[in-house]
Amino acid sequence: MNPDEVLIDDKWILSKRGSKNQISPKFPYHWFIEKERTAKGVVEDVLTIFLSNKECPFKCLMCDLWKNTTDRNSIPGQIPHQISWVLEKYASLPNHIKLYNNGNFFDHAAIPKEDYSAIADLLSSFETVLVENHPKMVNSSTFEFQELLKPQLQVAMGLETSNRDVLKRLNKGMTLDDFSAAAGLLSEGGIKMRAFILLKPPFLDEQEGIIWAKKSIDYALNVGVECCVVIPTRGSDVLGHLSESQYSPPRISSLEEVLEYGLSLDKGRVFGDVWDLKQFSTCGSCFTLRESRINRMNLDQVYTSGAVCAACDE
Repeated sequence: MNPDEVLIDDKWILSKRGSKNQISPKFPYHWFIEKERTAKGVVEDVLTIFLSNKECPFKCLMCDLWKNTTDRNSIPGQIPHQISWVLEKYASLPNHIKLYNNGNFFDHAAIPKEDYSAIADLLSSFETVLVENHPKMVNSSTFEFQELLKPQLQVAMGLETSNRDVLKRLNKGMTLDDFSAAAGLLSEGGIKMRAFILLKPPFLDEQEGIIWAKKSIDYALNVGVECCVVIPTRGSDVLGHLSESQYSPPRISSLEEVLEYGLSLDKGRVFGDVWDLKQFSTCGSCFTLRESRINRMNLDQVYTSGAVCAACDE
């Protein structure tokens, strides 16, 4: 069947996936310390831990995070052990921590509710704790966990795009109304929000990708999101089965343009995701300068001028 005509749903996405990586539920599969400009307006260290746990129940078209998940529910005690195992490696800890779990923190199959108290105790020395969660999984458990925490809780949610048609075709399992409803609940509860926004998701060309990434920043900030992260849509097992007219990677210059726009609004923090950024560059002459510029804008949260590259004329 022509990929342009196929019905993209859970069954189709699962049929196009490859195999998972072998990970242990006893240990996080990755962690690191990075610098980030915090909501206080200063650049500080942030510890990020990628927890190993049950796969997310949602099957989003563009997602490849499922590769580092397990097929079984997390057993109570495993997640606190993973966090403790990393914390013990540092003589001194930063003020901020992100707990990413390639799914939903408030999915009890991934993070057992029985572990909330132990996790909260482990995080008591931090100022902020960021977790990721699907908008439809913002529920009573979110606020129960918040009550146990000393740090400020922040929840990161994948908005992906404010283009209603594209959002539906991504098989995200939510609507913009679902996102705004979750944002309203979190705001009322005093919980800060971060939104993940895709630059040039499938079904948009380069210019449309730029336009809708900007509109998505506007949408997120208008519903109370404090921080937006613009993520260039990366190729994956599943996206490789789409036609070139449906998906091709964005250009690094497009990320620069969208980041510039977000910063010009001065309504909240806006970051450009730089993970594996080189794949979006077609010019070896200017990549290092572009990467450095994006990093500077991320940390300073102000526009930094660039220059036209003599080699690629961008």
